[in-house]
Amino acid sequence: MAEITKEAVLKTADLARLAISEEEAEMYSEQLSSILTFTEKLNEIDTTDVEPTTRGIDLKNVLRQDEPKQIITKEEALKNAPEVEDGQFKVPAIMD
Repeated sequence: MAEITKEAVLKTADLARLAISEEEAEMYSEQLSSILTFTEKLNEIDTTDVEPTTRGIDLKNVLRQDEPKQIITKEEALKNAPEVEDGQFKVPAIMD
């Protein structure tokens, strides 16, 4: 069984420049050790007939086809613009 000691947690916290208390180090040590114990159980699973994959589910394109449509006309779009010049929105210049 893999075990992460409180000292290892404190050293890692120091390397990461994290300030943790002794109680937090003890708590993290127990939690990380239980996580490692749980993940070690995965090694007991027989995967000889399982095909390796990169994803757990098949992905497919769920997007619709991109079809151009005229929603509003250019004139309708420019109708409420504060300023229009040469058939385009006129905005304040941001550069000299």
